[in-house]
Amino acid sequence: MSGAAKYSVLEHLRDGRPIEVRALHPSDKDGMLAAIGRTSSQSIQRRFFGPKKGFSDQEIAFFLNIDFERHVALVAQIDEDGRAAIVGGGRYIMVAPDQAEIAFVVVDAYQSQGIGTILMRHLTILARKAAVKELVADVLPENTAMLKVFGKFGFRPASKRTFQVVHLALQLA
Repeated sequence: MSGAAKYSVLEHLRDGRPIEVRALHPSDKDGMLAAIGRTSSQSIQRRFFGPKKGFSDQEIAFFLNIDFERHVALVAQIDEDGRAAIVGGGRYIMVAPDQAEIAFVVVDAYQSQGIGTILMRHLTILARKAAVKELVADVLPENTAMLKVFGKFGFRPASKRTFQVVHLALQLA
């Protein structure tokens, strides 16, 4: 397992509140499911490209059982009334020898606070350390906030195009 499995940094939201960005652990199941439960159906649809009422045990296992080599996942955790709460997450999954697909979700109440940008920055750091040469992402055209985050990091439209999805790529090396 790589150092990414122990990754943890303290950041601050736009309003100054501290937020921890750390590796996702298998013990985060309840916190992750609670975060999904606090996320609107529209935000879930933007992340999974369709409506989703819940997740199968197999899907939950896939999202939680991270090897931190081919699949790296970080969570954004904030203190809510003295309790740690997961309010966002991001991951990249290797889809080719030097290429990883990256995706995020942020609980609606915490959107527009910079969490997507923070997660993107730290996943990019980890991808570079792992010698990933290219990050790719698929984004729905109406997800302007996520398109803005990707654009801020230099993602450009990829060569493949469809009407339903914006395909983006960022060269790291």
